[in-house]
Amino acid sequence: MHLLVSNDDGYLSPWLELLVEALEPFGKLSIVAPAHDHSGASNSLTLGRPLRALTMPNGFIRVDGTPTDCVHLGITGLLDEMPDLVVSGINTGANLGDDVLYSGTVAAATEGRFLGLPAIAFSMTQYMPTQKETAIEVVRTIMKGLIDQPLVRNTILNVNIPDVSLAELQGYQTTRLGHRHLADPLHEIDDPYGKPIYWIGPAGGAKDSGPGTDFHAIENNYVSVTPLQTDLTHHAELENVGAWLTHATSGDKAE
Repeated sequence: MHLLVSNDDGYLSPWLELLVEALEPFGKLSIVAPAHDHSGASNSLTLGRPLRALTMPNGFIRVDGTPTDCVHLGITGLLDEMPDLVVSGINTGANLGDDVLYSGTVAAATEGRFLGLPAIAFSMTQYMPTQKETAIEVVRTIMKGLIDQPLVRNTILNVNIPDVSLAELQGYQTTRLGHRHLADPLHEIDDPYGKPIYWIGPAGGAKDSGPGTDFHAIENNYVSVTPLQTDLTHHAELENVGAWLTHATSGDKAE
């Protein structure tokens, strides 16, 4: 198996190195990661300038672009061999609920899906995680499951790992995305010249976090495994919007 590995924290992240260590028993690894931290980059693709890809002494390929750029380049010609699976992470900080819309970690996996490959995004739930043994065990357990029963090609797994010891880990749960409260207000400060500048406020706390959600699983020390898809169509509303559109445009037809 050939694995394309990326992240959004940058090629120097020790948690990318940990992911590589966890994945080494499963086949050939190609690591293509951003030169700098791109947390919150979502699915942005660099189109207005060329990209540079440099192979570093440890064999990692550093790209001066986004996580999406890294995976796109890796699949469309940068690598000598087409990968079989995209693995993104390990992110430092949870990607729960609405976070997946902003996450560069999930975006790297999503780009793999856009280009026809199954993909997984791994995240630790703390910004300064400590439980490396738990992370390695979870990654290897998920990978063993994929070897025994491969994912269908249109599936993305969003895996969040609680930052607890293996003894405290309660197991694994298949979950749906929960939802957060509105983000905290922005922070306004003055720059050294007295002009206002702004920091985006932190994400809101859990709102929809009952049993079955990713928030609930993590709160109870379970690994949360959420299958994602990229079809954003609100299928249940197609008929309603069709009726609305007919009504909204009926005057134009009469004229």
